[in-house]
Amino acid sequence: MGRIKSALELALERTEQIQGDKSSLEQHDARQQGKKLANEYLEGVISSPGALETALKKNPETMKAAVRQGLFEVFLARISLPQDENDVKRIETLGKGLQIIIHDARLPSLWKQFQAMAARYLDEAAQYEDAIKRQFAPQLRQKEAELSQRLGQEVHIDPFQIPEFAAFYKKNMDALKSNYEAAIQDLREQVSGFLS
Repeated sequence: MGRIKSALELALERTEQIQGDKSSLEQHDARQQGKKLANEYLEGVISSPGALETALKKNPETMKAAVRQGLFEVFLARISLPQDENDVKRIETLGKGLQIIIHDARLPSLWKQFQAMAARYLDEAAQYEDAIKRQFAPQLRQKEAELSQRLGQEVHIDPFQIPEFAAFYKKNMDALKSNYEAAIQDLREQVSGFLS
């Protein structure tokens, strides 16, 4: 028959579990702090990579790894193709932030390649958009002429108001984007490997 535990033994066992939970809570809080720092840095609240590094160093030694992990999770999630020219600055800022938490000599070179790819993507996207608009220009002019005649005044239509144009545009832009998505996923995997 098993030994019956005393109230003191049971209380000590519960205390051990609470201590373990307290440590994991502290690690979780530190990771959340890292995520907050990353977002503040990317939004410009933390104004420079140096200020981010200083904020990271302020954490206790036992929490730095968890804070770095939180920073990394946000930075990794933000690796994406640019939507417009404004995103070029975001990509540059993101690369500088990654260099603070990843001390691998290969990262700057890899990031320069990514920046070049992002610029190439923006150029191609602009070319695709121009080609699509040129292709639909006769149809657009015809619709504008019909409406102008019906309404008795000159009408200009946004091409995105034409369902066929919007569908064709989306299909082609999505195809372009999917050509680059494999490279983005590969970049994320390489950057993840650098953190290890």
